[in-house]
Amino acid sequence: MRLDKWLWAARFFKTRVLATEAVAGGKVHVNGDRCKPARKVHPGDRLTVQRGEEVFDVEVLGINDKRRPAVEAQRLYAETAESVARREAETERRRQQRGEGGRARRPDKRERRHIRRFIRKEGET
Repeated sequence: MRLDKWLWAARFFKTRVLATEAVAGGKVHVNGDRCKPARKVHPGDRLTVQRGEEVFDVEVLGINDKRRPAVEAQRLYAETAESVARREAETERRRQQRGEGGRARRPDKRERRHIRRFIRKEGET
């Protein structure tokens, strides 16, 4: 089965087009090598999938050419323990960073007014 189709069926990407773009863009590696979207995937292959800031290290357990429910899709692969720990640590790090100084919410009406005034003043000079 094609790599892009497997990634779509395993629900790593929402559409086949997104899966194809990720593989072509070097975000997916099979057994440590960069590959093309049409590469054949077999049970036992090790994949590294980068989706946004998340990186998954998985082993292919099964093949299914149709997109099935999420519970069935999770049976197509097994994620390594190191990969799970790394993703959880990265999520926790981002959560703490957001709590320290970053904004976790949208500006309210008063803050938007201040932003608009500031932008207008910047444009005048």
